[in-house]
Amino acid sequence: MPYQAIDGRYERASRLGHSGAVVRALADRASFYVPAEHVADLAWLAPKIRGADALGCPTPEDRLSGIIGVDGSLMVVPVRDGIPSVRYGYAQAAAIWLDIDAMEDQREERFVDPVALSRAVNSALVSFDFPVAGAYARAGVSIQQSWRECIDRLFRTKKIEVNRLDQSLAQLLFLLHGRPGAPAANLAVACPAPDCRRSTPVGLEGGSCSQCNATLYPTDVLRIHEEVVEDDTNEAALSRLMQVVELLVTVGLVTLLWEQARDTLLRHTLFITDGPLAVYGPPAKLRGRALSYFQHMTASVTGGKLHLCGIEKTGTMVDYAASLARHDALKPGEVLVVDAEVIKAVTNTDNPIAYGSETYWGRKFVYRAVDGRVVVLTVVPSKGAPYDDHGGQPDPDAYPSLGAILDVVNRTGSSMYRDGLIPVALAHAKAAYPIGVGTDVLRLAARHKLGLGSTTPPSR
Repeated sequence: MPYQAIDGRYERASRLGHSGAVVRALADRASFYVPAEHVADLAWLAPKIRGADALGCPTPEDRLSGIIGVDGSLMVVPVRDGIPSVRYGYAQAAAIWLDIDAMEDQREERFVDPVALSRAVNSALVSFDFPVAGAYARAGVSIQQSWRECIDRLFRTKKIEVNRLDQSLAQLLFLLHGRPGAPAANLAVACPAPDCRRSTPVGLEGGSCSQCNATLYPTDVLRIHEEVVEDDTNEAALSRLMQVVELLVTVGLVTLLWEQARDTLLRHTLFITDGPLAVYGPPAKLRGRALSYFQHMTASVTGGKLHLCGIEKTGTMVDYAASLARHDALKPGEVLVVDAEVIKAVTNTDNPIAYGSETYWGRKFVYRAVDGRVVVLTVVPSKGAPYDDHGGQPDPDAYPSLGAILDVVNRTGSSMYRDGLIPVALAHAKAAYPIGVGTDVLRLAARHKLGLGSTTPPSR
């Protein structure tokens, strides 16, 4: 290395310093198929491309004037040197409100007023933490039981408090299983005992299994504890939990506007989640609940439109969309309809009809904004399922809110990251944990909560 130490010798490279380059070199020599690298013949895509103008551009009176963006972040940290199996998990979900009109007014100014921009953005945050591996809620319980108790406690105590919204995560979970304005009275919970599995209706306060009398929590309906194992960091399970919290935050905020301003503010607000409108893993049954809930709400809104979408920044569809843009197959202002044929090309599957039917409650579209940005978004249909065993609804006509959503994409481009959107960037900035010092602070906090840190100051 061309760096000279104090003793005059040159610095030696780390033994692992070139591992990344070596792995990439081996990958370049390997033979495998990447759909995003095979987009040369694109004539078959032409019938699937629509101009955004054909989707129904909003009139000046119907243009959206506000955005609520939701994003989450998590971090699992080792608590103490010498006990690497003990891990503590932190997660948080943030929601931001962006006044599009105020933001666009600043575009016309020669010098941007930071105070005006600050007033155009409001935010709220819900955070939670608990031991995820190697430490337990109490003595004498398994790691799965510890997670069950921690999640139940979290959903009872954590509230979404924004304006006049003051509901716990548990209350929002029951609301999602009901209809707007009419939460479910109980949830059908499968007993977690391996030799039972009897389904029992459980209310907000919990209950007991009707067969084995085991304690049941309403949050058992999420089944997140089924992914928890002893010898792992359990970061994947924490990610599932954060995904559910993000959905419940969205449910609470949309419901707040539906109850108080459904014919005014709600009609002119776009709700954006960072990531697709999907639920993965054991909680995936919430997909159907979310779709039913928001479609019932759509039917009660004047004009029959609820503007709700998810934005993907990574994944195979994003890579494929970027390749299409590089080959000019998708020009600025055009939308790609992602039907079964496109899904087959992107995912390299022989059964594209089954794609998304168990996880997605929104349908994917690829849009190239007028400034050249490429955005992969998922949108909720006004009726029916976006994906099902018959291919779902790929046609944009099933998504009456799509035109107004694409108009917002054109108006809120961000240079903070590739193909970025300002509301997504703001929500991420609010939710993200800082690298470095932030990790150290979380580790110290975890030590204190687990009682592993020193309780007396060191002697001088």
